[in-house]
Amino acid sequence: MLLFVFNLFFIAFFAYFGYIYPPINSLSANTNGILGGGFAAVLMLLSIKIKKSELKTIWGASIGLIGGMLMGWLLYYMFYNVIKISLSGFIFYKTFFLLGIPITGLFIGIHKPNMFSPLNIKEFFRGSSAFTDSFLLDTSAIIDGRIVPIIQAGFIEGEVIITQFVLAELQNIADSPDSNKKIRGKRGLDIIEKLRTDTQINVTILNKNVNGIKEVDQKLIMLAKEQKFKLITNDVNLSKIANLQDVKVLNVNELAYAIKPIVYPGEMLKVIISKEGKEKKQGIAYLDDGTMVVIDDAKTDIGKKMQVEVTSVLQTTSGKMIFGKKV
Repeated sequence: MLLFVFNLFFIAFFAYFGYIYPPINSLSANTNGILGGGFAAVLMLLSIKIKKSELKTIWGASIGLIGGMLMGWLLYYMFYNVIKISLSGFIFYKTFFLLGIPITGLFIGIHKPNMFSPLNIKEFFRGSSAFTDSFLLDTSAIIDGRIVPIIQAGFIEGEVIITQFVLAELQNIADSPDSNKKIRGKRGLDIIEKLRTDTQINVTILNKNVNGIKEVDQKLIMLAKEQKFKLITNDVNLSKIANLQDVKVLNVNELAYAIKPIVYPGEMLKVIISKEGKEKKQGIAYLDDGTMVVIDDAKTDIGKKMQVEVTSVLQTTSGKMIFGKKV
């Protein structure tokens, strides 16, 4: 309410100012008063729009406008001093260079704010041939935790974005009475802290909501589609829905599966037998990446470390299984 009263006062003040000190002498005092109030109203609308806009959008629009003005002035100066043109042509080209190009730069900055982000400007001066990407993290990818070493290893380069509604979801999970959920939620918050404190990772906490949608997954998809972000997740269903809506998805589980070491029959592995298998006399071991190894005649060797020869490899829908025998 107080802000509304201030806005009215601001508009009334400039309307009175325009009435007393006319900005255009050829117009009547009343018209100049309306003009002054109109200018103030435009400024108020602009301030409201800026308040609702993201910082990077404001930054991009400002840089685009300033860059367009500088380029327009430079081109106009060069054009004016080299080519002799008529008065009408002079007015056209002056308007084109000094108005058209700056407005074009403004709209480029609004629609492609990542082009003018400080990170991309830094990459440009370093000689990078392409602008960096923006990656939107979902809740599952954060809780999983593998995103930290993946980024640190250089598999993902660019801006890592975490939205406020994902933070809120993590907070709700951390406050859950369910002990398992509480552990997962706290783990997710710890992972965010690791990302933010790592000076090599460019993290942005995005304070932007998607109106009219309650589900976090749908919000992420709509935001990624609107802002041309790449979505990082572990959720198979979210990946499928995002792909159907032409959103680029990076699935951490798919990456982990892709970089698993390839094992061939005849190779030797050193494993620890952890439990007995389903079939008679079988023992079960696991590789560091979680791949199950089934060893014949190893039921009585639980807890022992032994060398195993790979006899076959079976690829299933749930992953890979290795079969072997004791050496």
